[in-house]
Amino acid sequence: MTSLTKNRIESLDLLKGLVIVIMAIDHVRDYFHYDSYFFDPTDPTLTNTPLFLTRFITNFCAPAFSFLAGISAFIVGQKKTKAELSSFLLKRGLWLVFVELVIMMFGWHFDIEFKNVFFGVIWVLGFSMIFLAGLIHLPKNIILVFSCTLIFGHNLLDTIQLENNILWIFLHERKPFLTTENHIFRVGYPIIPWVAVMSLGYYLGSFYDKAIESSKRKKIFNKIGVVAIMLFLILRSINIYGNLLPWKDYGNLAQTLFSFFNLTKYPPSLDFLLVTLGGAFLFLANTEKLKGKVVTFFCVFGRVPFFFYIIHIYIIHFLALIVAEFSGIGWQKMILPSLPFRVEELKGFGYNLFIVYLIWILIIAIHYPLCKKFDNYKQNNKDKWWLSYF
Repeated sequence: MTSLTKNRIESLDLLKGLVIVIMAIDHVRDYFHYDSYFFDPTDPTLTNTPLFLTRFITNFCAPAFSFLAGISAFIVGQKKTKAELSSFLLKRGLWLVFVELVIMMFGWHFDIEFKNVFFGVIWVLGFSMIFLAGLIHLPKNIILVFSCTLIFGHNLLDTIQLENNILWIFLHERKPFLTTENHIFRVGYPIIPWVAVMSLGYYLGSFYDKAIESSKRKKIFNKIGVVAIMLFLILRSINIYGNLLPWKDYGNLAQTLFSFFNLTKYPPSLDFLLVTLGGAFLFLANTEKLKGKVVTFFCVFGRVPFFFYIIHIYIIHFLALIVAEFSGIGWQKMILPSLPFRVEELKGFGYNLFIVYLIWILIIAIHYPLCKKFDNYKQNNKDKWWLSYF
């Protein structure tokens, strides 16, 4: 079994903490930005630079978490047999699926009837862990080939349309798969290629072996990051393969750039993954030895990201409910039949982007002591088995 040094694990926590804090911006925007209902913030014809960038930077969150979950699985596996790791990944994956479909669905909507069930990022992380539980028994090179094939080749599937095929929807389409008079079930995060992002992280977890010098890892990750970004720029410029929606020249520099960087997230395109994972590699390569108060701040969130994720949706939504009541539309409007940006009754509710950022800062300030306390509890109670699921 290999060993990993503490500072290297902390460098991963730094990235986890940073992306989950950034992620919260997008969720605050969903509930509090007055334009959320009217248009997609990445629509080149309607958006503006601050709004587009607010949405764009959050694109890094899901790929980073999936990739880092794979690395974490490898690290956990250094203290377990393959059978034990498979069992852990299977149980944790099933737990994540339950959390998504029950705990998070209620948090998003506050609707006890669960009229809208959305298979989101936590669900696909859970399924990816379940899949990885079997994949880890294959040779490492096979895992690498599988990961790269799916990541680089899955856009070939974009033209396949199978009408009302539930399996295909779960695999590679973002759409409802079951609709009744009072309920709708939809897939937001299809399985392909997310399973490959996690398995790639698992493969690369071995680079955090103590036997590998930090300078060597930095060199390798820098190369991977630069190649990924360059490949993104080449593929996106050619405009033939790598993203479902081609970019176009609007005759306006800002709108053209919006179009160029408007990358398909559901499911994530090759271009999307190249730029986001490329950024993650560069970040990991160049922040490993960082120290200081800022690093410590983000690492607090990075050590308890799942805890943060669960409570932040509830706190944001509860705050939105209070604001709705005092703004005059009534708290009842925040009992949602769907995600907030799809609810017509909330049309025009909310504030400009500056206020959204102030609310985001408040949310982070509320969460910091909660996350720090839970982190301390975890550190002082490592014998409690259930904490490994948080």
